[in-house]
Amino acid sequence: MKTAFVFPGQGSQVVGMGKDLYENFAHAREVFQKTDEILGVNLSKIMFEGPSEELTKTENTQPALMAVSIALTTVLEKEFGKKLEDLCSFVAGHSLGEYSALCAAKAISLEETAKLLQVRGSEMAKCGEKSQGAMAAILGVEIEVAKEIAREAAQGEICQVANDNSVGQVVISGSKAAIERALEIAKAKRAKRAIALPVSGAFHSDLMLEAQSKMKIALANANIKAPIIPVVANVTASLVSDPNEIRELLAKQITGSVRWRETMLFMAAQGVEEIIEIGSGKVLTGMVGRTCPGVKSRSIQNTEDLKAFVEML
Repeated sequence: MKTAFVFPGQGSQVVGMGKDLYENFAHAREVFQKTDEILGVNLSKIMFEGPSEELTKTENTQPALMAVSIALTTVLEKEFGKKLEDLCSFVAGHSLGEYSALCAAKAISLEETAKLLQVRGSEMAKCGEKSQGAMAAILGVEIEVAKEIAREAAQGEICQVANDNSVGQVVISGSKAAIERALEIAKAKRAKRAIALPVSGAFHSDLMLEAQSKMKIALANANIKAPIIPVVANVTASLVSDPNEIRELLAKQITGSVRWRETMLFMAAQGVEEIIEIGSGKVLTGMVGRTCPGVKSRSIQNTEDLKAFVEML
């Protein structure tokens, strides 16, 4: 049976994540300690103990979620002797999760991934403070209708699709005024719900252009190799393996749309029968059924999940 491993993005963080892995596995401890050293921040303490406001800061959330995902894949490989390339046919990650996917697929080292996410998180946070953008979830409409809503709401300002998450769940991003207009237009177009999201910036929109420029520089200097497991990229919803193309697509991802619904459809079309979310939360697991009802899904978040998964193999 073909399986894909997917890695969560921002919004999946929760205080306490990764703590039981740290307590139970030496290799997980190594991942967390190494991440703390690289960043020069006691990120583990923030992850395990909070406060929540510190963990939800973009510059902390991004490397923290990656560290939990990589702790899980490292334990699978080093403590249970299960090679990732034998367990899955594809990997993909939602937004920052794409960095976790590339790290798990040995395209980028843990050190390099943590440094890149530190730059990405802090530059996106700076952009958010400057531009004062907003985001909203539009539920119960198809992607074409969501694009129409964004186009109509723009009125000379920025308003675009940020995440095409699943059938009937699209997130838009842009200037505050445009997003407010979009909420009203969505009601008129009979969206089930249109909800403003509690975010610190208009991620995956052109309001992040400055962060994109900074990431281009960071990515140009990063050591990136061809992944050992096929990676499905966010902005194309197709495979990427060339290191230069990986750099280019990761930079584009900052202002581009996360084509997650198409990513799942692509994997299902390749014969994937199960999608397994590796990391904190079950956000991606919940999206599978809406888009690919024939594909099974499960999440691996902690020691218990890991052991249950290995026993099944």
